[in-house]
Amino acid sequence: MKSITGTDSEIYAERPSFAARHARTLAGLRSALLSLFLAITLVFAIEAVGRHSISDTIDFFADSARPAWVTVAVFFLVLLGLDAIFGREHKATLVVAPLAVLPAFISQQKQVFLSDPLYPTDFLFGRQIMELMPVLVKDRPWTAVGCVVGLLAAMVVTGLLLRYAWRNFPRLTRRERLARLAFALPLLIAFWNVMDYTQFSWIRDRLRVVPIMWDQSENYRHNGFALAFMINLPMANVSAPAGYMAEAIDKIPVKPLPAGTTHRSKPDVIVLMSESFWDPTLLPNVTLKPDPMPTVRALQGGTVFSPEFGGMTANVEFEALTGFSNAFLPYGSIPYQQYIRNPIPSLATFFRGEGYAARAIHPFQGWFWNRTAVYKAFGFDTFRDQDNMPTMKKRGMFASDEALTKEIIRQADAMQDPFFFFAVTLQGHGPYEPNRYVKNTIEVEGNLPEKDRQVLATYAQGIKEADDSLKMLMEWAEKRDRETIIVLFGDHLPPLHTVYTSTGYMKNVTAERKGSKDEMRAGHETPLVVWSNKTGAQKDVGAISPAFLSYTILKQAGYEHPYYTGFLGEVHERFRVVDRYMLLREDGTDVADWQRQRKVPRWLRDYRFLQHDMMFGKRYGTERFFDSHAELFGAGS
Repeated sequence: MKSITGTDSEIYAERPSFAARHARTLAGLRSALLSLFLAITLVFAIEAVGRHSISDTIDFFADSARPAWVTVAVFFLVLLGLDAIFGREHKATLVVAPLAVLPAFISQQKQVFLSDPLYPTDFLFGRQIMELMPVLVKDRPWTAVGCVVGLLAAMVVTGLLLRYAWRNFPRLTRRERLARLAFALPLLIAFWNVMDYTQFSWIRDRLRVVPIMWDQSENYRHNGFALAFMINLPMANVSAPAGYMAEAIDKIPVKPLPAGTTHRSKPDVIVLMSESFWDPTLLPNVTLKPDPMPTVRALQGGTVFSPEFGGMTANVEFEALTGFSNAFLPYGSIPYQQYIRNPIPSLATFFRGEGYAARAIHPFQGWFWNRTAVYKAFGFDTFRDQDNMPTMKKRGMFASDEALTKEIIRQADAMQDPFFFFAVTLQGHGPYEPNRYVKNTIEVEGNLPEKDRQVLATYAQGIKEADDSLKMLMEWAEKRDRETIIVLFGDHLPPLHTVYTSTGYMKNVTAERKGSKDEMRAGHETPLVVWSNKTGAQKDVGAISPAFLSYTILKQAGYEHPYYTGFLGEVHERFRVVDRYMLLREDGTDVADWQRQRKVPRWLRDYRFLQHDMMFGKRYGTERFFDSHAELFGAGS
C-alpha cells in the first residue's frame, strides 16, 4: 500500500470531506427553503395590503386558476438573484419588501378615492399628488399621521435590519453566488419575455397569467397586484392599430366641409369645465332644500359621459379639447403626461385659425397635469394660471368659482377680437370636509350617518355656488352685443365615498368601470349646459362623450369643419358615447365590450385611425381634415 506523503496529505486535507460537502448542501437547501418561505410571506403581505382583505388573499392563494404561486416563484427567483448580487443570504428581502409592499398600500389608498388600482403611469404625476397632499391630509388626518409614523418606523427598522444583515447574515461564496445567478437570471428573463400582453403565450397561459387589459379591476383581482402591475408596464407604448396606413386614411368616407362661419358673425365662446360638478339631487333617500342648482337645471340640455370618476380631470379635458377619445389609448394612460409632446390639433387651433384669441384659464399652478406645455401644444396663445392672474378669494383651500367668474369677465371685457376661453374651475375639488364653508345654505334631509350628512352638505354648498357663478356669467353675457356662447359641464362625479353607499346610489364608494348601462350612466354622467345669449339654451344634446363637445360647440357657434363637425358629426350620428367598455348608440341602446368583438364598427375603426394618425402617426390626414389649421398646430413637426 502506497504511503501518503506530506504533499499528498496536504492535497487530501484541502479537499472537503463528504461530511463537509453534505453539510454545505444541507445549508444551501435550508437557505433556499427559507428564501421560498420569505417569498411566500412577502407575496401574501403584498396581496393582503393591496386587497385590504386577508380572506381575499387566502382565496387568491387557494385558487389554482389564479397565479399566486407563480408570483411566489418570481419573487423567489428575484430574492435569489439579488442575494447573489449583495453577497449575503436573505439580505434582498429587506430591500424588496418595502419596495413591493409600499406600492400595494398606495394602490389600496388610491382605490379609496378613485376607481382604479395603481398603474405604472401613476408615477408620472407624483408631483401632483404631493401638491394635493395637504387636502388629503385634511380629509383623513389620522390616516395621514399613521402613514407618516409607519413610514418613519419602517425606514428606521429597515436601516437597522440592513446594518444587522451586513454584519451577521451568512456570506455567500463566489461559487454560491454564481450558482444562484445562473439559476435565477435565465428563468426571470424567460418569464419577462412571455409577459408581453400584445402577444399570445402558451407558457403564460399555462401559468394562469391572464392579461385582462380591458378590465383592470379584474386584472388585479385575478393576477394579483405584483403581476398585474408588471403586465401594465408597457402600457405607455401605443402601437399603431392594425390596418393603419396612408391608404386607410385616404379611404375614410367623409366629405371635407368648408371651415368658416355658415350663418352668423363670429360669436365669443366660453367653455367652463366645472370641477366635480354633478347633480346631488340624484341621490336617493335624501332631499336637498333648496335646489342647489336651479340655473343649471333650467338650462341643462344633456349630460357628459365622463371616462373618469372622482379624479383624472386631465383625461376628460383631453377629450373635450381635441375631439379624440381615451377609449383608443392604453388603459390607465394619461395623455397630458405621456403623449402630448408635439403640437396637435384642438379647439384652440380651430378658433385661432378663424381669427380668434384662444386662452386657457385655471386658478392653479401651470405645471399641474403638465398644462403649461400641453396648452402650448394645443395651440392656445395664452394660458393664465394662478401665477399670472390676480390673487383670488378662496373657498376652503381653493379659488372660488365666484372669483374665477369675475376674472373671466374682466379678461373678456378687455378683449377686442373674438375669443375662445377654456376655463377649468377649482372650488369643487374634493375631499369635502365638514365646515369647509362658514355657513351651508343647503339643508340635507334624510336618514344619513352624520359624517356623510356633513360631506354632502359641503358638496351641495359648492354646487350652489358654482350654479350662482354660472348665473352671474350669463347675466353679464346677456348685456353684450356680440353673441356669447357659454358651455358648462362637469368633468366627473365627485369622490363622495360612503355617501354613495349610505344613500343606496351605488353599491361601492367608487363608480363601476364596467357594468350595465344604468350603472355606467349613474357613475359617469355629469350635467351639460350649452347656452347662447342670442338663442338661449340648447335642450336636445342628450348624453355624449367629452370627445363630442367640440362637435356640439362648433355646431352651436355656426361653424363647419372637416373633422370637428364633418367626421365627428358622422360618428355622432351613430354613437353618442364612446367609452372603452361601452358604446351608446343614438337610439340609447348600448354595446358592451365592443373592443373585444371580432368586428369593430367602421366609423370607430376610422376614428381610431385618425386619432393615431394625428397623435402618433405620419399625419396622412392633415390635408383632408386639418389643412386650414396645419400651420398653427405644426403639421410638419
